[in-house]
Amino acid sequence: MTTKPKPAPLPPDTVIGGYRIVRRLAAGGFGVVYLAQDANGQEVAIKEYLPAALVSREPGQLVPQVAQEKLSLYRLGLKSFFEEGRALTQIAHSSVVSVLNFFRENDTVYMVMNYLQGASLQEYILLARNRKEPKILRESTIRSLFDEVLRGLRIVHQHKMLHLDIKPANIFITDDDRAVMIDFGAAREVLNQQGNFVRPMYTPGFAAPEMYRKSNSTMGPWTDIYAIGACIYVCMVGQAPPDVPKRQEQDALPTALARLRGSYSDNILELVQWSMELEAGNRPQSVFALHKALTNDTHRRYTQLSMAERVRLQLGAFIGQGPGGLALSQQNAP
Repeated sequence: MTTKPKPAPLPPDTVIGGYRIVRRLAAGGFGVVYLAQDANGQEVAIKEYLPAALVSREPGQLVPQVAQEKLSLYRLGLKSFFEEGRALTQIAHSSVVSVLNFFRENDTVYMVMNYLQGASLQEYILLARNRKEPKILRESTIRSLFDEVLRGLRIVHQHKMLHLDIKPANIFITDDDRAVMIDFGAAREVLNQQGNFVRPMYTPGFAAPEMYRKSNSTMGPWTDIYAIGACIYVCMVGQAPPDVPKRQEQDALPTALARLRGSYSDNILELVQWSMELEAGNRPQSVFALHKALTNDTHRRYTQLSMAERVRLQLGAFIGQGPGGLALSQQNAP
């Protein structure tokens, strides 16, 4: 079985909307991100709507080729991507990627954003994990980081938007120490709801149970909150939590969090458990509620593991009943 080649990115020096493409920065299942320059030579990042499952494009071509039977689905995602760009231009917050412009050209849509320099939270966690220290990130660092992220997410939700793809790869730490949410997933989610794709369009470990369902009626702020809890978990453990199907079969999350007692406060471990409840109604219903719990840091409680508990937890891991965990770098599919 031959794999369908990915659509070719725009070549360097291509001019679109008055911006000159310098090089490709990244590519995923739903788009390509380029480094570009505006008319004044200012560097920007441009995201092109280019769903690999729906289009093809040969090297040197500008216009994506869409088969007739996929055209309606392509246009549906295009509309969602366009509306996402328009909504993001209305949000001005240091923890939300700044969309400077968006425009239609070459039968697709382009979103122009601030070019951020730094590294993703995923890269920082992988670096910390390689040091093999007891803690991946210190609790004070985690609280400070997600204090910023939640401030931005609160504004996003106030604009009646959901992120829908919060994970360490989509939290960017800039060189001037800002945490910025990037790569919103609205267009991807709209296409996913049509049910025409064999593979899921979420990142296992970070996707709430309601994202596995066809109907999006149960999604809300609590859906992004589940992903925030999963991100905090990764900051402590160094790998993604068990995904929803595994948890529904046998939930190893409480055991995994219990292993962290003494290293992290009971408060933050309880906050992760609360955020990642399988029932949406049992999670914080607003970012405000979660943020209030996170920043209430005056009295940290610590419960040390007893010797018997340590033996039981180690035994559970040994016989394969530990938390499992997916590779941190796993990307959403397709």
